Amino acid sequence: SYLPEKKMVFKGLVANKEDMNRVMLTPRIHYPLPGGSALITFEKAEVAQRITEVKEHMVELSCWEELEDLDQCRMRVQAAPVEILLPSALEIRLTQSSRSILVSDLPSLDIAEEVLLDKLELFFSKKKNGGSEVESREFLGDSGQVVLTFTQDGVAELLIERGHIQVPIVGGKYEVKISPCMNGDITNLQLQPSCCPRTVLLSGIPDVLAEESMRDTLEIHFQKASRGGGEVDALAYVPAGQTGVAVFVEDIQG
Repeated sequence: SYLPEKKMVFKGLVANKEDMNRVMLTPRIHYPLPGGSALITFEKAEVAQRITEVKEHMVELSCWEELEDLDQCRMRVQAAPVEILLPSALEIRLTQSSRSILVSDLPSLDIAEEVLLDKLELFFSKKKNGGSEVESREFLGDSGQVVLTFTQDGVAELLIERGHIQVPIVGGKYEVKISPCMNGDITNLQLQPSCCPRTVLLSGIPDVLAEESMRDTLEIHFQKASRGGGEVDALAYVPAGQTGVAVFVEDIQG
């Protein structure tokens, strides 16, 4: 199966030797939503369970004036649990890049990222500073670290041996840290199905109301305790004829 390339920054301190080869994963799962469906997340898992146990729900629509046919006062929607695949085991083979360095401990200056990258490239492209022609430069997300890749072999290794170097940037001299740049290849990824405890998938929703009205209708219906519902934490609705993608992140409720 195809796994997309993903740039990651691993942060943190190793307290125990046994933890040196362990990485904590925080998955972000992209879940496709077809038209005529909704995802509803309740504050309590037991509410979601009650809703999914009753597989078909009759939702009242008569309160909306925009309905052309007043006889069409209710709709049938199906409720089902949301199952996603979560990583249960991950093995990564790390290799050190022979032409790249990781530059960190960069100063927090009020200058554009491109300006800072230009200053770094200018400095590290000069032989007198131990560098050579820079092939590419890249900020690593919001980590405040930069990867510089040289066109020649051997340059990165000598700079990494130095460990630190002073770089002139906008009138000041700042000591930056130079570290190896590691590339990671996923060698083994195991997935296991998992049910989202507080979220329910509603399907078969007809296109009879405007988007906002439909969201309000569904939330009003499913928050009523008399119908087995409860407090709604979030609701996403995709009208018929459209498609959407929901992003699931770690539940921090505990």
